[in-house]
Amino acid sequence: MALIKLNSREVTSLEKLVTSRPDARQLKRAQALLWLTDGESVADVARRLRVQRQTVYNWLARFEARAGQTLEERLSDGPRAGRSPIALAIGDPLIDEVIEKDPRDFGYRSTIWTTPLLQRYLSNEHRIKVCAKSVGLAIARVRIAWKRPRHRLALRAWNWRQVKGVSSMASGRTSGRWS
Repeated sequence: MALIKLNSREVTSLEKLVTSRPDARQLKRAQALLWLTDGESVADVARRLRVQRQTVYNWLARFEARAGQTLEERLSDGPRAGRSPIALAIGDPLIDEVIEKDPRDFGYRSTIWTTPLLQRYLSNEHRIKVCAKSVGLAIARVRIAWKRPRHRLALRAWNWRQVKGVSSMASGRTSGRWS
């Protein structure tokens, strides 16, 4: 016995969604609903999708509770608890704006931006408290590649070997022996 009854239009829409949906979570939910419509048990569907049975029941309940919405809305995630991702809306533009500038212009004693320094900048200048992970994710979204500075103590001339050879000859040294 099928746990859910879908009309032919809904089945067709779900099958289309399963073959063309880039969102893996919606794909899993659509596939679960199709298998439940075909009469498979919740336990079998849960095992196939590697989720708990309660998760399948939650998907089913959410799908049925959103009956008046579009298919994508019915399969989408539910509201999530926790802090909203402020870095996307606020932190990313601020980091993008400041990253090309010299930190010394802002009173910091560093020549490069680091994650802790960006955290301190956002806290001091904009009163935004973010963790290091949020700053790191923002940097990745802004597509900044971190590189450690390369310290060069002395730059050699392009012809340093020739110059070295000349100095050996000038000191009276020929072919490795003293004359």
